[in-house]
Amino acid sequence: MKFSRLLVIILVVGLLAAYGILGTKYGERQRQKVALASQIAGVTGQLALILLPPADLEQRQTAAAAALDSVINAFPATSNSTWIVNTVLKLAEATGVKAVPMATQPWTVESVHQIDFPVFRLNVAVKGTFTQFTDFVSRLETGWPETLVIAELRVETVPGPVANEVDASLDIAVYARPAVPEPPWEVVR
Repeated sequence: MKFSRLLVIILVVGLLAAYGILGTKYGERQRQKVALASQIAGVTGQLALILLPPADLEQRQTAAAAALDSVINAFPATSNSTWIVNTVLKLAEATGVKAVPMATQPWTVESVHQIDFPVFRLNVAVKGTFTQFTDFVSRLETGWPETLVIAELRVETVPGPVANEVDASLDIAVYARPAVPEPPWEVVR
């Protein structure tokens, strides 16, 4: 009898130990399950905030690519610098001012918003009446090429017999069409 009691006690202690171990592991699993359910709920909430792409995404990408191409094509191709100087001089003659190119720089490359643009720079000395000068500057800014920029303008009045006569110095920059790499996105067809 003593032997069977000892066996029963050992069996009961073994069962209690096994139940304790299994119960602890079950509790850990339940806590993990609750934590994972909480994380899933959080991620699901975040995913619900993400907007689905519009149905017309392909058309928008195609339109954006076409708009980019049209803007890039608005820039003139790298032009003959002599032709640019002559165009400025002809415009000066047409508006009645005297213009003398003081200095030119060879075509250089400037980076604007991570795009490299070829740029031609020209300094011009201009003399004429204030009205002629403003007409010259206005036509210079609105004429061809559309990418001509007056980078700096210095104007002084000239005392003398001619009323409203001015001496001016213009730093002009003409931007040309950049060599644009392929866009970083792909239009899905």
